[in-house]
Amino acid sequence: MPRGAQRVKGRFLNPDGTRAGQSRGALWRLSREPAGPPWPERVEDPPQPPPAEPPSGHVAVTFIGHSSFLLRFAGGPTLLTDPVWSERCSPFAFAGPKRVRPPAIPLEKLPPVDAVLLSHNHYDHMDLPTLRRLSPVPIVTGLGNGAYLARKGVPGAVELDWWQETPLPGGATATYLPMKHFSARTPFDGGRMLWGGFAVRTREGRRLIFCGDTAYGPHLAEIGARLGPFAVGLVPIGAFVPRWFMHVVHVDPTEAVQARSDLRIGTAIAMHFGTFRLTRETFDAPVKGMEAARAASGLPESAFRVPAFGETLILPL
Repeated sequence: MPRGAQRVKGRFLNPDGTRAGQSRGALWRLSREPAGPPWPERVEDPPQPPPAEPPSGHVAVTFIGHSSFLLRFAGGPTLLTDPVWSERCSPFAFAGPKRVRPPAIPLEKLPPVDAVLLSHNHYDHMDLPTLRRLSPVPIVTGLGNGAYLARKGVPGAVELDWWQETPLPGGATATYLPMKHFSARTPFDGGRMLWGGFAVRTREGRRLIFCGDTAYGPHLAEIGARLGPFAVGLVPIGAFVPRWFMHVVHVDPTEAVQARSDLRIGTAIAMHFGTFRLTRETFDAPVKGMEAARAASGLPESAFRVPAFGETLILPL
């Protein structure tokens, strides 16, 4: 098995051995730059049909918003990725990034969920109010996150190192994957909890990947070589400006298209856009940028899809 995550002085490193996150100097420089163009206050999307049951050999992928998806595998588990139903992704109810779109499906209207795949501890991915409402649904996450959740009233999470796997209902498995990013819940705990993505393998050996958050790097091709190909991949496209600052933690749309190739994904599905204003690009830049990069690569629209909010895509595995 490949080597797991490495630590220095109790803080995890990236797959390439670099220190995770940004320097204080970079944070200071960012604070001196303009805030960027405004986003809409609120976006109301047309209602979508309720999530459908997938036929045999397929998965139903429903986009809730940002990095939250409902995944229903035919004959296998029903999963949620990084569920965030709160109005803000912030430690405070009164401040911090606020939704411009509501969750596409109310939490109470979801079908029964077998497990949550929790990529890392940032507030736009680990939402304690939502996880408390979902409890006791099992959570699979990275090292250190389960202990943190237990202290916050969400016990029982399964913690994994990079490349470790755990069983899921219906004979499926989840493997935790190395990603180039970072973790922090406060100014003082950066890197103490692990970050990553997930590969889901069904009982029949079919595969889907959920990338969580990641910068571009050789870890993507390594995942593709070791565990690919993936029939379906959930790939982030947003929160990438200014590039000098964000390139060490998030792919940009062009890199997202390249990541699809490196990971050996058949159908990529865009995520991490159009929900919370986290960085300084325009509201529509992630989708426009990905579509331009897709066209420049000669890929058809079906190779990298942008789901409507609340849309369910029925895809073969």
